[in-house]
Amino acid sequence: MKELILSNLEHPFELEKLYRKNKSEFKTSFNSLYPEIMGKGTADFWNARLNLESETVSWGTFHEWRFILIAAAIAWVLAKLPAIFTWDEEFFYTRNLGFIVFPFVSAYFAWKNRIPLKSILIPLVTVLAAALYINLLPEDKASDTLILACIHLPLLLWGILGYVFSGAEGKRLSKRLDYLNFNGDAVIMGAILGLAGLLMSGITVGLFSLIDINIEKFYFEYIAVFGLVAAPLVATHLTQKIPQLVNKVAPIIAKIFSPLVLIMLVIYLGAIVYAGKDPYNDREFLMLFNMLLIGVMGLIFFSVAEASGQGNSSSGKWVLASLSLVTILVNGVALSAIAFRISEWGITPNRMAVLGVNILMLIHLIQVSRKLISTVQNKSHLKEVGLVLVKYLPVYLIWSAIVVFLFPLLFGFE
Repeated sequence: MKELILSNLEHPFELEKLYRKNKSEFKTSFNSLYPEIMGKGTADFWNARLNLESETVSWGTFHEWRFILIAAAIAWVLAKLPAIFTWDEEFFYTRNLGFIVFPFVSAYFAWKNRIPLKSILIPLVTVLAAALYINLLPEDKASDTLILACIHLPLLLWGILGYVFSGAEGKRLSKRLDYLNFNGDAVIMGAILGLAGLLMSGITVGLFSLIDINIEKFYFEYIAVFGLVAAPLVATHLTQKIPQLVNKVAPIIAKIFSPLVLIMLVIYLGAIVYAGKDPYNDREFLMLFNMLLIGVMGLIFFSVAEASGQGNSSSGKWVLASLSLVTILVNGVALSAIAFRISEWGITPNRMAVLGVNILMLIHLIQVSRKLISTVQNKSHLKEVGLVLVKYLPVYLIWSAIVVFLFPLLFGFE
């Protein structure tokens, strides 16, 4: 942290980002440095700001919480539409679950950052068009293209959320990196809120059952649903207002799980050979293999995003570089298995979708791995790895849009 403060004394924006990332560590490091940097750059300003700042936690204003409650109430009504109009729940939720979460979090950032309507007009139209399109697709539970569209649509909505999060400045790579960091913090905060909600639900239902009042059906159909749709909004708000709640947890999780996953992955690859499992002819195993690949890719992205804002130890760089190289090997096995299945049994929507995403991930992994190896050799910084990582993200969104909007048409809705 001290090195990052020293190198950014003339860059107020970067100092502000460091401060918001970890306020307590920033203050401790700055105060120990201040005697050396007094009078330089913005040092005197930051000294006054840090040492006159109140230590009380700000939970947000009344207007912010009012917005969250109103947005959560609208999301709750949307989630209860099948019950209100006796619609088919499977039809509704498989197609619309993403619309109950992402647009409302996007609305929070648009409102909070006062983004002009004209700046988010394209994302807004895209969301409305996607909602109309996905609900007009023919109802065929055996349709692979419908299932693929429903799976890829949330990723497209996630990308739109990232655009709004960046203040409609999607081309700024630093904003994309901040968005990945936000996702990690929001997931941790959401998990904490979820565990607290489960505990409260168990206690509430249990207490009422002790006095012979059965509220279980009403509670889980109405109150619990409201809690579920409100959780993403509350988690988002808390990460923005009190970043110190989770900004120490995320790096710890990344540092602990990255080496553990690396060890597990190496052992697992050996176990596959020992067990004689064949991803080339076993469809279910290939699906699980790809899910493992996506999970490990997510961990690499999360770890790089967390480390790039703070610097990282040489051992941490080695772990990330090794993990990326092993993941390339896993991706290569999966890619060859998919190519084999296409050559043997022909093209299907599922095989094309998996082939496409595996090719994209392989290209991305190679780019990230090359930069990670460069950091191990001290030729570049982890922040540069983060920028390489986020620069490629729009490619996934373009592929998701192709799967959602074009696959059903190209394959005749089969």
